Amino acid sequence: MTVIDQGLAEGDSASQISPIGGIRVPHIMSPEAIYIAPLSLVGTTVEDARVSHLVTLINGDTLVPTPPSITPDRHLRLGMNDICEPSEGLVLPCEEHVAELVQFALDWDRKAPLLIHCWAGISRSTAAAFITLCALNPDADEFGLARALRRASATAYPNRRLVALGDEVLSRSGRMISAVEDIGRGEFAEEGQVFSLSVRAAA
Repeated sequence: MTVIDQGLAEGDSASQISPIGGIRVPHIMSPEAIYIAPLSLVGTTVEDARVSHLVTLINGDTLVPTPPSITPDRHLRLGMNDICEPSEGLVLPCEEHVAELVQFALDWDRKAPLLIHCWAGISRSTAAAFITLCALNPDADEFGLARALRRASATAYPNRRLVALGDEVLSRSGRMISAVEDIGRGEFAEEGQVFSLSVRAAA
């Protein structure tokens, strides 16, 4: 499997994931906060941050139930693998995925936080968070938003295909992909920590 973040492969048993023991989301930064988490910490983050909307970016074979506190219409599931090039048997992120994400972000009422997660909280979810920031801040500088992402997470490594598709959907003329290239690979990790971004990060 081609995995951009080089973390644990999806489908490995949950016992192989090592959540950051004892760390909880300290408080709601603001109702407009966007949280990013690995799959293993979704439940904790939903509870602690009082999340109202959830985005799941994970392979279609991995069942992620909608938490009881979130209504089904506020849980967007985008079935894809963490790849940037076609690979037999895997689902390549496509424009439809990004269009759905952008519309979901625009429909978010911002009365309570939004949580975006993938398997490791490093690649697909950080790409989706960056796309969401750009969608909600149409006049913001892409490089400023990317730097805000890097300040919030040393391990963020946005899936380049998702970002490129986001750039096309949002008509950003290549600036989104240039911005994530500018912040670089980031630190290697098998699983990211939960972090948050303000919708107005660098708007």
